[in-house]
Amino acid sequence: MTPLTMVLPLSWIQAAGEAASQAESGRFASPGIDRARALLEPLSGNAWVLAAAALVASVIVAKLADLILGQTLKALAGRTSTLFDDRLIELLHRPVIQTVVFFGVLVALAFLEPGAATTSFVTRLVWSVIALVWTVFVLRASNSLLRGVSEHDSVLHIIEPRTFPLFSNLAKVIILALSTWCLISIWGANMTGWLASAGVVGLAIGFAAQDTLSNLFAGVFVIADAPFRVGDYIVLDTGDRGRVVNIGLRSTRLMTRDDVEITIPNSVIGGGRITNQSSGKSPSMRIRLPVSVAYGSDIDALREILNEIARAEPLALDEPAPRVRFRAMADSGLNFELMLWVQDPSLKGLALDALNTAIYKRLTVEGIEIPYPKRDVYLHNA
Repeated sequence: MTPLTMVLPLSWIQAAGEAASQAESGRFASPGIDRARALLEPLSGNAWVLAAAALVASVIVAKLADLILGQTLKALAGRTSTLFDDRLIELLHRPVIQTVVFFGVLVALAFLEPGAATTSFVTRLVWSVIALVWTVFVLRASNSLLRGVSEHDSVLHIIEPRTFPLFSNLAKVIILALSTWCLISIWGANMTGWLASAGVVGLAIGFAAQDTLSNLFAGVFVIADAPFRVGDYIVLDTGDRGRVVNIGLRSTRLMTRDDVEITIPNSVIGGGRITNQSSGKSPSMRIRLPVSVAYGSDIDALREILNEIARAEPLALDEPAPRVRFRAMADSGLNFELMLWVQDPSLKGLALDALNTAIYKRLTVEGIEIPYPKRDVYLHNA
């Protein structure tokens, strides 16, 4: 929101209470109204004529103000690349015209001087209508601003199409609360009781919806921090692995390799450890494939066989190149590890299946034994 659209309505509404209080005491004085009366009083000595002149003049001034303000703001908006300021100018026409016309009603009322009670009531009523006019304007302007921000990812990552309803409703609640406070101030009501009631209701709602609010705020932080995005493969500390299909305000949904959808509350995700297999410098993923051979096997030949199989695998990337590591001399055999990269985490299962098949067939052909646990039992005669 621009300073003009925020400061002017609030300052006018703040002055409403003072004007209404003055009218209630039997006198009607305001710097703007006094200047308007001074300009119109030389036209006639009849109060009704002056009141009518005030109304006509307010309509003329409203049209001129709308024309001048519109042309000036359009010239400034033409220098920007966003559409929000153009939309703001369109929304600004009606409240400017209506505010000036209602100001003319107050000037006309000052000429007629109908009495303290009537003047006080009409003054409060006019200022209430002005407050409602600007409330509608601010609601529409804030909605346009948030929608524009949500459609541009480079502005604020926390505000995006799926979080737009949350922030739009939050803005509406704040604006309506301020508008209600202004209306209560205009009519001179006691704010203490209202604030106490609002506090009690807020506490009751907070306790009743504690889990829901926890998931809601966690969802906002997940979207703002962006540890993962829709389409990423993630692994939770519970062992669940899958592709993110939706990030909502209350929960996040994963699609596993078994085509089973898992719904996880955002409070669980926000408080847990997440491994994003799709993040990093590139979306590619490294696969570690353990291979064990019997003692006495030709390890140089084994290295060449594993590298040859990895280079021949279509799912394996050429860069980074596959590599083989001798990890340990275990109890039952020699443990090697073949490491290679695939383009996407979703290819991990297919790549492991193809590699295991090719390695087993090749080792069988080459006569390289794959060890497995053995136990020799000796029987002795007693």
